[in-house]
Amino acid sequence: MRTFKEWMAKIVFLCAACVSILAVALICVFLFANGMPGMIKIGVWNFLSGTRWKPGNNIYGILPMILGSVYVTAGALVIGVPAGLLTAIFLSKFASPRSIRLLRPAVNLLAGIPSVVYGFFGLVVIVPMIRQLFGGSGSSLLTACILLGMMILPTIITVSESALNAVPQSYYEGALALGATHERAVFRVMLPAARSGVMAGIILGIGRAIGEAMAVMMVAGNRAVIPSSLVKGVRTLTSNIVMEMGYAADLHREALIATAVVLFVFILIINLLFSIIKRKAKL
Repeated sequence: MRTFKEWMAKIVFLCAACVSILAVALICVFLFANGMPGMIKIGVWNFLSGTRWKPGNNIYGILPMILGSVYVTAGALVIGVPAGLLTAIFLSKFASPRSIRLLRPAVNLLAGIPSVVYGFFGLVVIVPMIRQLFGGSGSSLLTACILLGMMILPTIITVSESALNAVPQSYYEGALALGATHERAVFRVMLPAARSGVMAGIILGIGRAIGEAMAVMMVAGNRAVIPSSLVKGVRTLTSNIVMEMGYAADLHREALIATAVVLFVFILIINLLFSIIKRKAKL
């Protein structure tokens, strides 16, 4: 009887794993089957390196959107990673139980706020602030970076804190026994030991930032041009798809699906880099 139950459990787990793999495979097939023909019609190089996006004239170049996604994601990491990592260290190794009871629910609440609410907050708070400080419309690359930096905080904090808590306590005690202070033991011993988990949090944050559409669309200005400064408008790959897919047809629709293919490849590259970093960390 026990053997039968174990066999059934293995079958159930195998089916669950196969469903996950099948879902990813179906997404890949759909995107590439529907996106590659349009990319070939436009010209792969023209599509990826073109600087003009004018569907009315059958001109489809997504370089401004690629750079926009890269710039917005990089800016969000510059803002979100230090704040998130330091918050995780504080919660794991420095905070009192009372502080943890206050901060952890706040972090969980940040993770549960819908994207459109973040976008509305950015529209009514951050955009006017940027407009007053730097001029212009306020809907800009800088605004999108600040908002996305806030949105990736819960992911980085949660994953990094779990990684720090998973480090054996003997590492910390051994560092203290060798004469290290509490701060040195945390930053020189515990943090390097948790680097794989911390990197996982950062990679997940990158995925959240590069895949966000609604909030960015509300605050970024949505100009399909390469931004010349932080206070200029920008359009990302995700925003481009969301804004135009509702009325797109024929080659225009194929170009938008091809844009999704490029975005999907970006995510695959990010996951591949994470796997390489994680493998090197284990060596």
